[in-house]
Amino acid sequence: MIILNAFFAALGQIGDPKFRSVLFRGIGLTILLLILACAGAIWFINSLSGNEISLPFVGTVSWLNDVLNYSGIFLVLVLPVFLMVPVASAITSIFLEDVAQAVEDKHYPTLPKAPRIPVSEAIMDGLGFLGVLIVANILALILYAIFPPFAPFIFWAMNGFLLGREYFTLAAMRRLGRDGARKLRAKHVTTIWAAGTLMAIPLSVPLVNLVIPILGAATFTHIYHKLSGT
Repeated sequence: MIILNAFFAALGQIGDPKFRSVLFRGIGLTILLLILACAGAIWFINSLSGNEISLPFVGTVSWLNDVLNYSGIFLVLVLPVFLMVPVASAITSIFLEDVAQAVEDKHYPTLPKAPRIPVSEAIMDGLGFLGVLIVANILALILYAIFPPFAPFIFWAMNGFLLGREYFTLAAMRRLGRDGARKLRAKHVTTIWAAGTLMAIPLSVPLVNLVIPILGAATFTHIYHKLSGT
C-alpha cells in the first residue's frame, strides 16, 4: 500500500505548476539524451561499414554493409529500451532536488527546507551509479542468453533493485545524510526493491517511459517520508 499510495500521490501532483515545470524539463532532457545516444550508435555502425569489407580467410565481401545497416535500424528500435535505465538515473541525479522540494512543499509543508546536495557530489554519485548499471546490464546478457524466456523478468528485477536503491538513497540523503540513508534503506530493502521494480517495468514502454524518471523521483520522496515516519 505504501508504494501505490506514494505513486498516486506523485501522479496527483502533475497539475502543480512547480512540479509540472520539472516534469516537462525532465521529459525534454530524456528525449535529448535518447536522441544523442541513438545518433552515436548509428554513427558508430556507419563508421564500421563501407562499400566493401575485407575479412581474413574470406576476402572482400560487400553484403556485410547491408547487415550493418539493418542492424543499425534494429538497434535504434531496441536501444532506447535498455538506455532508459541509465537515462532515468541521470535525470534523477539532475532533477531530484527540485522534484523532492516540490513534493515536500505540497505534502509536507511543516518540514524545514533540506540542504541541497553539492553539485559535485551529485555528479560523482551519478557517474558511479551509471558505471554500476552498465556493468550489471552487461553481465546480465549472460543470463538473458541462458534463460531467454525469463529475460524481461531478469531485466526488471535487476534494474528495479538498482534503481530503487539509487532513487531511495538520493531522496533520503537530503535529510539523513549518506550513512542514515544507507541504514534506512537496509531496513526496508524489500519495499524499496519492489518499488524500483514497479518503476523499471514502465521504463520498457515507449512514450510512457518519458515521464517515469520524474514520477519515480516523486514517488520515492513519498516512500522515504512514509518509511522514516516524517
